[in-house]
Amino acid sequence: MQGEDRLEGRALDGWLVAGARAGEARLASALVRRWQPRLLGHARRLLGADPRAGDVVQASWAAIWQALPSLREERAFGTFAYRIVTRQCARAIDRAQRRRALDAAIAAVPAPEPAPAAAGAGDDRARLVAALGALSPGKAAALRLFYFEDMSVIEIAHALGVPPGTVKTRLMHGRAALRAALEGEE
Repeated sequence: MQGEDRLEGRALDGWLVAGARAGEARLASALVRRWQPRLLGHARRLLGADPRAGDVVQASWAAIWQALPSLREERAFGTFAYRIVTRQCARAIDRAQRRRALDAAIAAVPAPEPAPAAAGAGDDRARLVAALGALSPGKAAALRLFYFEDMSVIEIAHALGVPPGTVKTRLMHGRAALRAALEGEE
């Protein structure tokens, strides 16, 4: 009985894929409804507790639609879709690992020492370095690259592998945290 169900499911997939290729929006939607829960479950198994599984599956659907014309056997849609989701998950894991490694590397680099402007500047520098050290690696990296390396928001976004909006948010929250830390000591 299970073999018959599998054959019927593959035949249904073949029909839905053929319709989606022909531009039938109704059949394309049915294909998404049929496979979305399975693909999301697959992404969650691969990514573990990562909350970005839904985003990965969404990106996978874009890749699926783009590659759908190259699918030779419509009935093999499941294998085809799982392979794309697996690749997208691997890319997400790789990006997360690179981001963590970059954050750790940037956090390990000591901040350049600003030239003292007046007597007591050494105390100010020590307070600033301590306040920067208390920030999250992402915020500290954004602030250091912006102020000490004179990089633009776009350049920082490329360097850290995050969207420009994330850089702006990290700068805003980092400045607020520094302000609070430095004003709290006065």
